[in-house]
Amino acid sequence: MMLEVKGVTTLAEYMILSTGTSDTHLRALCDEVEKKMEEAGEQVWHREGYRGDTWIVMDFCGVIVHVFTEEQRKFYDLERLWGDAPIVDLDPILNPQA
Repeated sequence: MMLEVKGVTTLAEYMILSTGTSDTHLRALCDEVEKKMEEAGEQVWHREGYRGDTWIVMDFCGVIVHVFTEEQRKFYDLERLWGDAPIVDLDPILNPQA
């Protein structure tokens, strides 16, 4: 899920919330996000929780990426916390041929 938070906070323009199934899966997702962002010319400014096993946050300045286990995502419920932010429809980005 991607939220457009630029009208709600000055922290970033977008916030991505995602779920992994294990600590290995969380790290693999983050590694891929970092790789793709670097290919797009964006460097990770800060990363927190990479050595943990329940929640990793990556700050690309304009985009903050959260990767949680399902339990942690439900516990922190950032969707509710940032409920004033519009949800970005990712379908045209993820399925451009559709």
